[in-house]
Amino acid sequence: MIGPLGTATRSRRSRINPSVSGPKRSMPMTNLSIRPARAAEQAAILNLAERLAAFGPTTRPAREIAARERRALSEALDHSSPGSALLVASHPELGVVGVVLLDSRRDYFTDELHGHVAILAVAKEAEGQGVGRALLKAAEEWGRAEGFRRLTLAVFTANQRAKEFYARHGWQAELETHYKKLS
Repeated sequence: MIGPLGTATRSRRSRINPSVSGPKRSMPMTNLSIRPARAAEQAAILNLAERLAAFGPTTRPAREIAARERRALSEALDHSSPGSALLVASHPELGVVGVVLLDSRRDYFTDELHGHVAILAVAKEAEGQGVGRALLKAAEEWGRAEGFRRLTLAVFTANQRAKEFYARHGWQAELETHYKKLS
């Protein structure tokens, strides 16, 4: 388990959903609350950055991805700013099982301010149990409360599983980023 309760253990996994293994679990996690992050949860939140590197591209080292995501989460915890939010999915026994970092950005074409899901991470042991879905729903509620007409997010090209997850929840692909290494 990634979070304030320590490292991975089989007993934690069995308490989440003992009858199912792997990422295709479908039992929703009960007693889950989505709420603003607390400073005391920093270690648990920063541990979730490792999950983001697990789905990263082969073009970047996992340590580079995790380090940048940890820095973004740490900055959000230390310096909350208007037009942004750091929310956690918390379970009464398991602690922090997911996080979403939200901020506002300007659309390149219209210059309209919109919401952006900068980070969405779910503890491996909580995958497939509705945590990501609950965090996305909270992101949408936040965006509406902020008066945004649109939310965006970015996903690594090779992360097919995330693309399918977002598509199932009504998200549409719009732009792709291409790069070329210069020597």
